[in-house]
Amino acid sequence: MTSTSEKNNNLLPPGLVSNLQQVLSKKNNNDNNDSEAESKESDNAEPSSSTSVSDASEAIDTSKPIVLVTNGDGIESLGLVYLVEALVREGLYNVHVCAPQSDKSVSGHSVTFQETVAVSSTEINGTTAFEVSGTPVDCVSLALSGALFSWSKPLLVISGINRGTSCGHHMFYSGVVAGAREALICGVPSLSISLNWKKDESQETDFKDAVSVCLPLINAAIRDIEKGVFPKSCSLNIEIPTSPLTNKGFKLTKQSMWRSTPNWLAISANRYPAGHFMSNQQSLGIQLAQLGRDASAAGAARRLTTQKKQVEIESVGVAGKSDSNRVKKYFRLEFLDKEQEETDEDLDFRALESGYVAITPLSLSPPFEMDTQTAASDWISAALVGEQ
Repeated sequence: MTSTSEKNNNLLPPGLVSNLQQVLSKKNNNDNNDSEAESKESDNAEPSSSTSVSDASEAIDTSKPIVLVTNGDGIESLGLVYLVEALVREGLYNVHVCAPQSDKSVSGHSVTFQETVAVSSTEINGTTAFEVSGTPVDCVSLALSGALFSWSKPLLVISGINRGTSCGHHMFYSGVVAGAREALICGVPSLSISLNWKKDESQETDFKDAVSVCLPLINAAIRDIEKGVFPKSCSLNIEIPTSPLTNKGFKLTKQSMWRSTPNWLAISANRYPAGHFMSNQQSLGIQLAQLGRDASAAGAARRLTTQKKQVEIESVGVAGKSDSNRVKKYFRLEFLDKEQEETDEDLDFRALESGYVAITPLSLSPPFEMDTQTAASDWISAALVGEQ
């Protein structure tokens, strides 16, 4: 019988306490049977959408370092698929993937702000993987936030393998480089990897070859990060030549001024019927603004295709005008290759075209040329004196 003092201490009715004691006693006598039953119940239980992160944390082998993989070409791109398969085969790492659901190759360091980003789990053998309706920067930022995975800081972030070079000024446009840069901003060592893909010359199996070329470098990076001897405060951009297996070796390079020439072409308005709006499901995944007849401001819609790397922009006149007075123009952006005048063999694109695997260290605070610093200082001083 339960005393009054016991009842008050437990804050439970005596009958309920007695029932609980019986249950506990029975449990102590049947530990093995109960464990087996719980195991079977766990196996048959339906997964809950609210437990994805905790389930993933239980599956993590804490003896293995966590490696996060993202890219710019989209989660289904062969560059990412072959890279992840190779990392899983190594059996040395906990591989996690968080990548755009569509191609975001030229998204640069853009983020999705004040809009909802959709995240879906996806099956990639040996990994915990999610596809995101955002940019590479969104993917890395979300993965490192602690909101998606049970961890918030992997040992290394790898962005790639990208289809096409990211040398020179292309680094500013590149989604694959931006993914690695975001990791660096968050204090996580990172690598961005691109294959110098050439139309009518490259083939899909080149991505497998590219993986075999860069995998030793990835393993070395992880080993040295664990030892604390990996270069601090920098990300490495790795450019693999068109024929990966015939490369001349690894070469430390400098970022060049190389870029393709932008060429804007006017497109006939007759190409688009009234009320037509370009799809937002195009290959480079640039989110499009759909502009209606009653739009309150000027806007733009863009479309990018995989093979030609083209952007289409719809230019709309000032809102409030009737349809007959509204000006609509259509343009397409093409990037044209041009001969480069820089001859320094230590520049990224020169080394790449010469057959080397070009490795360029990238920093968040690149060295500022003294001449530029002096010129800016002199101008500011003179301008302020003139204003006064």
